[in-house]
Amino acid sequence: MKIQNQYNFILFLSTIIISGLISFALCFIAEFKKSKKTDIRLDGNLCYLPRSSAVGLGIGGLICLSIAQMTGNLFIYRKFYSRQQNRGCKVRKPSVSCILLVFSWISFGLAVILMSVATSMSRSQPFGEGWLDGECYLVKDGVFIGSAFLGLLALGSTLGSGAITISRMQAEENRKVHAQVDE
Repeated sequence: MKIQNQYNFILFLSTIIISGLISFALCFIAEFKKSKKTDIRLDGNLCYLPRSSAVGLGIGGLICLSIAQMTGNLFIYRKFYSRQQNRGCKVRKPSVSCILLVFSWISFGLAVILMSVATSMSRSQPFGEGWLDGECYLVKDGVFIGSAFLGLLALGSTLGSGAITISRMQAEENRKVHAQVDE
């Protein structure tokens, strides 16, 4: 049973890390593939901006980041829920693990917002339609890279929360073993 738990842990951890790194790489590449000022074509007051390859990269980054965040939270929930079933209902102050988890979701939300908007702005903007109010907009420099770092921050917080949860579970198991031996 313990070996199966180790395999599950390795599977969850590798899924989180690999998905997070792929998301970071896709966002990093999207930063260099996004539309530039030289891509804009003007026709009087109307502008045209062709579709950028940053759209596909941004969508891929969003998917990978979401997979990593959901997998990490599923892992923490499973560990935390199995630990909580053995306890009665107690009011406790928030632990560092819970604070890291909340921080992870905030970072994840900001990263998703930045990636979504930048990806949407990288779509084709036809003459007279544009991205907003019929005007063409470009993604500012550093938006994709900023979202990539926010994604890494979210995943680091999730992994930190998971590590704290696992270390507390192991400490409780050691206390239970020592209590049974002393009886």
